[in-house]
Amino acid sequence: MSEPPRDVIRVLLIEDEPANRALVRAIIARADRTTVPEVDLVEAATIADARSMLAGGSFDAVLVDVRLPDGNGLDLIGEIRQREREVKVIVVSASVLPAERASALATGADGFLAKPFGAEAFVDVIRGVRGP
Repeated sequence: MSEPPRDVIRVLLIEDEPANRALVRAIIARADRTTVPEVDLVEAATIADARSMLAGGSFDAVLVDVRLPDGNGLDLIGEIRQREREVKVIVVSASVLPAERASALATGADGFLAKPFGAEAFVDVIRGVRGP
């Protein structure tokens, strides 16, 4: 798998719902390139798919759903951290109770994006991938 140019942000989206993946693709396609960097989006629908993608290259950010068909996305965060300490890991979940959010962040995630999310919230996450 070839690496994109460094002015492109490489994002792995781990999300099992096709509609949610389509939403992310649409937000990226419509983003204002003067304020949002170009995104090379790689999609995985399962933890197994994500492991395969992670083995094939590096990412600037990983957006991981919690409830996936083959397990809990939070369990993958430790594996991601062992491979790439610099990658931004954002948990994306409809479970937004304070205890669940705190648990997600305690696993080593850098942030939390609540579902359903709008374009502005997603774009803020992408802008934050390479720092302020």
